[in-house]
Amino acid sequence: MVPIVEVLCLLLVAVLWGCTNPFLKRGTEGIEQVKKENRFLQFLAEVKFLFLNIKYLIPFLLNQSGSLVYYLTLATTDLSLAVPVANSLTFLFTLLTGKVLGEEFGGKRAVGGMVLTMTGISLCILSSTTESN
Repeated sequence: MVPIVEVLCLLLVAVLWGCTNPFLKRGTEGIEQVKKENRFLQFLAEVKFLFLNIKYLIPFLLNQSGSLVYYLTLATTDLSLAVPVANSLTFLFTLLTGKVLGEEFGGKRAVGGMVLTMTGISLCILSSTTESN
């Protein structure tokens, strides 16, 4: 049986990962204007651009805190529950956050996919939280 705390931790991971993805995308806007004469200097200039850009740095740090929670949760959670729950819900939170920010949603097929994903995740959680013999 999976404790509810572990399920909530996985939900937190999905929120941190999913909600930061659209902000990370927005934070990288303008990086294509960074131009240097060789690959190494180009790499350094891009890293400098990203880590001095507050629109990128804050979502990045929140995203990485989600990775830390995920890592700590994996120590006690069954992998057959943790991986599908965290990754599937991350996708849903990315879509929802993108929609709130005005990005294209994907229409009826995206909504259908979200419903199917939520149904599958609910079944995974339900089967993991009920006691088995």
